[in-house]
Amino acid sequence: DAIREMILNKELAGGERLVEDRLAEMLGVSRNPVREAIRALESTGLVQVVPRHGAHVAEINFADARLIQEVRKVLESWIIATAAERHDEADLAAIDKCLEDGIAAAEAGNLVEESRAHRNFHLAIEAATKNEYAGLVMEPLRQRTELVFSVVGGHSRTEPHQWQEHQKIRDAIADRDVTLAQKLITSHIDDAIERYEQAGP
Repeated sequence: DAIREMILNKELAGGERLVEDRLAEMLGVSRNPVREAIRALESTGLVQVVPRHGAHVAEINFADARLIQEVRKVLESWIIATAAERHDEADLAAIDKCLEDGIAAAEAGNLVEESRAHRNFHLAIEAATKNEYAGLVMEPLRQRTELVFSVVGGHSRTEPHQWQEHQKIRDAIADRDVTLAQKLITSHIDDAIERYEQAGP
């Protein structure tokens, strides 16, 4: 988690070599957990390991962002529909808590907490599918998306209308309106792609 945050916060830049000894010293641990962490991060796509060249932070471009979001759009459409069909009151409470935290963080100008709330919002929807494989499939794509987001501009402020979009998504799930929920999540992802491209070089 520590190395992942260092990558997403650009403390470790794209293409930078991950030296186990240096990271172990920075984190106050031995080399073994660092080696295991690098192996785990390789499976998410945040780290690339090249034979005889070691591990490096993945480099990602705007074309990658569009390709990743195309896949996410298909998966998120299923996730949102299934969450709408299977959710219970506990799931709605978890989603509501994420909305509350995100709006509060936005009003306080706390960009890190706002970003965390946004991530947790989507995690709560995945949990509402009652299918543990939803999160397992989504996690690598989510981390790659967050890497692109960090390259574009680090943790950036969510526009007010985006939290309104999240509220509408929540309401569609609560109403078990599968069609509307899918329409909203598709629009949400399309907007993200547009923001990535507008922020690009």
